[in-house]
Amino acid sequence: MKYLLYFLILILILAILFIALGFIRSSISYECEIKVDKPVAEAWAVMSDQEKLPEWIKGFKSTELVSGTANTVGAVSKIYVVDQGREMIMEETINKIRENEYLNMTFTMDFMNMDYDISFKAVDGQTFITTKSDVKGNSMISRSIVAIMPSQMKAQEEENLNNLKQLIESNSTDYFDSNDELEDKDDLRKE
Repeated sequence: MKYLLYFLILILILAILFIALGFIRSSISYECEIKVDKPVAEAWAVMSDQEKLPEWIKGFKSTELVSGTANTVGAVSKIYVVDQGREMIMEETINKIRENEYLNMTFTMDFMNMDYDISFKAVDGQTFITTKSDVKGNSMISRSIVAIMPSQMKAQEEENLNNLKQLIESNSTDYFDSNDELEDKDDLRKE
């Protein structure tokens, strides 16, 4: 009986520490970066290609436009993702967009919200793609869970970006009328 009491006290202490973690660290942030051996315009086009999203975003199933015009500020979409055998639905809202440069989105779901930035920078014919994620749980339990998961979330983002890098570098889709137009766009960005 004495050991059962000690065990229950230990469980209670761990539960209190777990909840306290959500108060102490209610949100997390992380950044990732890759370098791609393709011009910015092509990297942006591949990243934006709706048909290629399942090839680089782990668990991505589909997207459904809810309001607005796709790939414009204010567009809202439902994103369907499978994680560990469970389908999750999140709402994506595009907050800012500058083609070939920058995209800011908010992802909202029951468990958590994420503010997500992805930026593209041309350097000597290559493209640096940088992402920044700010994540916050929507309840005390989810805040505590988010607080203990930053390394897993960052690892998932790194995996997705490495998949995107491979997809961009092996791209054979011609998104432009000609290669001259692609080179012209990159030249304009450098000026």
